[in-house]
Amino acid sequence: MASRRKTCCAVCCLFLIIIIVVIVALALTVFKIKDPIISVHPLGLDHLKFSVDPNSIMNVEMLITMVNLNYGSFKYVDSTGYVDYRGTTVAEIPMLSHYVPARSTLNVTTVAKFKVGKLIQNPMFFPDFVTRKVLNMTSTADLPGNVIVLKFIKLKAKAYSTCNISLNLYDKTADTNCISHIKL
Repeated sequence: MASRRKTCCAVCCLFLIIIIVVIVALALTVFKIKDPIISVHPLGLDHLKFSVDPNSIMNVEMLITMVNLNYGSFKYVDSTGYVDYRGTTVAEIPMLSHYVPARSTLNVTTVAKFKVGKLIQNPMFFPDFVTRKVLNMTSTADLPGNVIVLKFIKLKAKAYSTCNISLNLYDKTADTNCISHIKL
């Protein structure tokens, strides 16, 4: 009887060790958190009308693409992104809450509201506008939310994104380059 108990305990311990090893291996490989890929694309620049009226607001429609490479989904709450031009915040981008499913892509459209007065008050605006014809800006966004794994494990997380935007007002084109991170 005692040997059967010992055998049963040994088999249970061995089974438990195998389960722990499998869980650790999955956590370090398949379920390892990967940074999202976020890209920003200004839309409708060919119809953009730029005014030097300091009280005007210039609305630029934006397409934000989020690629979730993880096996967990991400649900973020309402937040705001900001566009800076040479150290001055010149636009706000409202980001309404969304659910980004696991291993999928989400396209979100929003409108960046540029405060023209803040843009043209910057002493480097007119030299950049006249000589280079390109305005280099940086957009930042923090998206707080929850990562949901296996539909029942919820972890608080925050996705961070920083994008360098080169806006050519003469050609009405934009080039963007974004770096994104997620922290649990």
